[in-house]
Amino acid sequence: MKLFTIGFTKKSAETFFTKLRRSGAKRVLDVRLNNISQLAGFAKRNDLEFFLREICHMDYLHVSELAPTQDILDEYKKNKGDWAVYEQKFLDLMRKREIEKRIDPALIADGCLLCSEDKPHYCHRRLVAEYLKSHWGDIEIVHII
Repeated sequence: MKLFTIGFTKKSAETFFTKLRRSGAKRVLDVRLNNISQLAGFAKRNDLEFFLREICHMDYLHVSELAPTQDILDEYKKNKGDWAVYEQKFLDLMRKREIEKRIDPALIADGCLLCSEDKPHYCHRRLVAEYLKSHWGDIEIVHII
């Protein structure tokens, strides 16, 4: 199975939707905790759902089970926390949530995990993709940059 990831910051709407449309992904799985912020621009939940349907002919789903909790996010973002601490806390959260049992692989197959970070290196979408691959096995992870 193929699993894509993408972030929307530092991308124009044209670049973002063109890359998504060309990727081969069939749906976008929004893994952000907060998906209605004005700072999200074209990636606010309702706008994004409309644009994905009209421009890319893709489905949109918000999958909050794959998002960090507010306290984990705040410690890292607002308090300028350490990435290694954030990563460990988020991995522990996914283990507690047992996302590998609760998320249907059919939902993930040919899906694209969406978050705000421009690149996947310091983003939880990469951690989600790698976690699922470690539990399910045959997943090709494609980061759309």
